[in-house]
Amino acid sequence: MTNISDREKAFENKFHHDEELRFKTEARRNKLLGLWAADLMGLTGDAADEYAKTVVKADLIEPGDEDVKQKVLKDFQSRNIDKSVHQLERTMEELMVEAKNQMMEE
Repeated sequence: MTNISDREKAFENKFHHDEELRFKTEARRNKLLGLWAADLMGLTGDAADEYAKTVVKADLIEPGDEDVKQKVLKDFQSRNIDKSVHQLERTMEELMVEAKNQMMEE
């Protein structure tokens, strides 16, 4: 019976690790997205960093990426920046790859 118990514990540990890694990678992606968006909005330095933090926090509102997309698109609209949902989603996909690469380098 300990063999089954050991397997269950190993599975639970792997699941926990995978979820933690996914969360950290998405947070990194959202930070990169925030910095990208800040650049388009003309924000630099501390203002860009602060904006990136608001994008990371926006992801905590509801499950999935919709809250992040809506925040960035709303901010773009308020500054008359013409980006479509498709362009934003494509950028998010590209930045997810970059975030994964950065996480693997650490």
